[in-house]
Amino acid sequence: MTIEDVSEEWRVTATSTPFRGNKTSVRTDDVIMPDGTVVKRDYQVHPGSVAILALDDDGRVVVLRQYRHPVRQRLWEIPAGLLDVPGENPLHAAQRELYEEAHVKAGDWRVLTDVYTTPGGCDEAVRIFLARDLGEAEGERFEVSEEEADMELARVELKELVRGALAGELHNNCLVVGVLALTAALAGEGPDALRPADAPWPARPFDA
Repeated sequence: MTIEDVSEEWRVTATSTPFRGNKTSVRTDDVIMPDGTVVKRDYQVHPGSVAILALDDDGRVVVLRQYRHPVRQRLWEIPAGLLDVPGENPLHAAQRELYEEAHVKAGDWRVLTDVYTTPGGCDEAVRIFLARDLGEAEGERFEVSEEEADMELARVELKELVRGALAGELHNNCLVVGVLALTAALAGEGPDALRPADAPWPARPFDA
């Protein structure tokens, strides 16, 4: 048996959008189940995101601490952002987010992993990149606002982030998935064996 996710779509007999927000919306579909019954499924429609695990030459990861109102916590996270433009190249978006949030550029980019954050209630897909060969970005820092205006920036050793994730001290999805995935890659064939930065992404097809 091959352990691999596959595309499948059950028939939808009706759909509506009871809520539309600035970046996301909520959709209600009437879906036919295998036994023929029809059930309603509510879920958040999301444009998709990119996240960047930026690793420096000393084995430290670039992290940010930011207030997240839905969970009422200040979370340590890795740089990330929305795919605001349909068909946007995720690598270009990741490079932009790393510059805007951390004022950092990277000379080597790989796809670390692709995930659905909460597939039972949201269609958000996230591509997490590994960025290495770090340097300070040229030009002035990007001007941030709202929650981002209060962000803290740090570089933390990878093993300390893994410890914090396993101890229940760090909870951001992309950070936890990213540091554990990189740890697995380092214990396996190494980061150079990861997929190239322009690898296909069926969940969010993109322009070259």
